[in-house]
Amino acid sequence: MSDPDLADLRQRAKDGDRDAVDQLVELAGERGDLAELRQLAEDGNADAAAQLVELATELGDTNELRRLADRGDRDAADQLVELAAERADVGELRRLADGGNRDAADVLAELTEEQDEAE
Repeated sequence: MSDPDLADLRQRAKDGDRDAVDQLVELAGERGDLAELRQLAEDGNADAAAQLVELATELGDTNELRRLADRGDRDAADQLVELAAERADVGELRRLADGGNRDAADVLAELTEEQDEAE
């Protein structure tokens, strides 16, 4: 898509054209454009928010997932717990658990138990 076409699509989306918004979400996901998805999500588009979580997860972008989780996005928090568990990132799991995330607390307890058994 050319720059003028993209600019036109953004303008149509800004003017309330749902089809244009849907196209922007799809294009941003295909291009891996976190900034565009972030803007669309902040404008209240649930599809963009879901796509943003999915893309951040694929990229392993813990900073973006953390930002989303800290804003209350449950899917982002779930993905962040999963990534932290895969990486055995005790610090991130502890931060999430301290913030009230039960899943993170459970994974942290499991990791701690496994470490104790290994010693």
